[in-house]
Amino acid sequence: MPTESPGPAAPEVGDRVELSIGRWAHGGHGVARYAGRVVFVRHTLPGERVVAEVTGSGKGGRFLRADAVHVLQAAPERVPPPCPWSGPGRCGGCDLQHVDLAAQRRLKAGVVAEQLSRLAGVDLAVQLGEEVVCEPVPGDEDGLGWRTRVEFAVDEDGRPGLRRHRSREVVPVDDCLIADRRVIGTGVLGRRHPDVEALDVIAPGAGPAVVVPLPARDSQVPTVVEPVELGRDGDGDPDIVEFGVAARGFWQVHPGAAATFVATVLAGLDPQPGESALDLYAGVGLFAAALAERVGPTGEVVAVESDPVAVQHGQDNLRHWPHAELRRDRVDRAVRVMSRQGTGERWDLVVLDPPRIGAGRRVVEGVVALGPRAVAYVACDPAALGRDTAYLVGLGWALTRLRVLDAFPMTHHVECVAVFEPVRQTGGLGAPGARPR
Repeated sequence: MPTESPGPAAPEVGDRVELSIGRWAHGGHGVARYAGRVVFVRHTLPGERVVAEVTGSGKGGRFLRADAVHVLQAAPERVPPPCPWSGPGRCGGCDLQHVDLAAQRRLKAGVVAEQLSRLAGVDLAVQLGEEVVCEPVPGDEDGLGWRTRVEFAVDEDGRPGLRRHRSREVVPVDDCLIADRRVIGTGVLGRRHPDVEALDVIAPGAGPAVVVPLPARDSQVPTVVEPVELGRDGDGDPDIVEFGVAARGFWQVHPGAAATFVATVLAGLDPQPGESALDLYAGVGLFAAALAERVGPTGEVVAVESDPVAVQHGQDNLRHWPHAELRRDRVDRAVRVMSRQGTGERWDLVVLDPPRIGAGRRVVEGVVALGPRAVAYVACDPAALGRDTAYLVGLGWALTRLRVLDAFPMTHHVECVAVFEPVRQTGGLGAPGARPR
């Protein structure tokens, strides 16, 4: 009886294999299979046939990582990368420059839909009544020239550059096409920087670009000004508010992101005069200011942020609204205290803008216990949004609005603004309608 011929051996790092790319996965990878293992392949597109070099593996060898080094059969959406440092073994920042911009957005919308379906059981097309799309954010130039904050690493010879994917190795560059031209205009890429580990270059919304050599003490980091439109006044003119933020502090890197996110949150929550609102993971008070403007002096806004430098700037930024307060605390602890049974605290509206890992079960449960009529969730990772959506759905809440925004063109990153509302009573939590405090 003939014996069955053995399949291909599992490849090792550095081996090259021929692969057919199937679906697209969160993280900017095409998915293939080889020797019984899943292979996540960068610099590919669904439907392509490529030669890929194995670059690593997951824990216990459960999956492989690889880079496409030769394209044997290209997808129609493939384009030449505009940047010479984009591609396998080069700069690790822009992992989608080989993809047509419209196709990039279709891929990102698909990832969001897949994560919400897989992690939360939510079919976005059914839930929202339409297919989700990834929308451009005003302020870039066909996906380039948008990044207003860039950290350039410096190699042992003092040459500035960007790091390879999943590596500390520095790739010296003389340009970065996704960077705001004011960042490049500082000239930091045209000279050497001895005795410096890295350089933060910031092109704020107001004033000249700033260069901060690293390491740096807080006292050496200047404050920059970021003007944001929070809405329109009675005459229909833009209501521009200037926010102070540490040059190395958190601020959206796309020039149109802050105003777009504010407008989306306000449209989703529709704050009314006299309402109360929480801004959690508040940073320097961007959403708190917008909420305070809407609820007016008869309302109340409390913002919570743990970073001491951000709190200092945020308290100054909110000085124009006496009914708004920024507290320094961890969000999980603050929400736990607020939602503790017997305190009677109730809030009409909540904004969640957590870090990439998401808010987590305890924060979500605490927020629901506060009885808001709506929650706006600003998410920089669709997987975290999916996990937290599952918690909300389990507590009797529903996703009622979602915008997927391309705030990071040429990369796999995407931003979402989701709005949730309670739909049924669940053990005393999540009852619909605002409650007086």
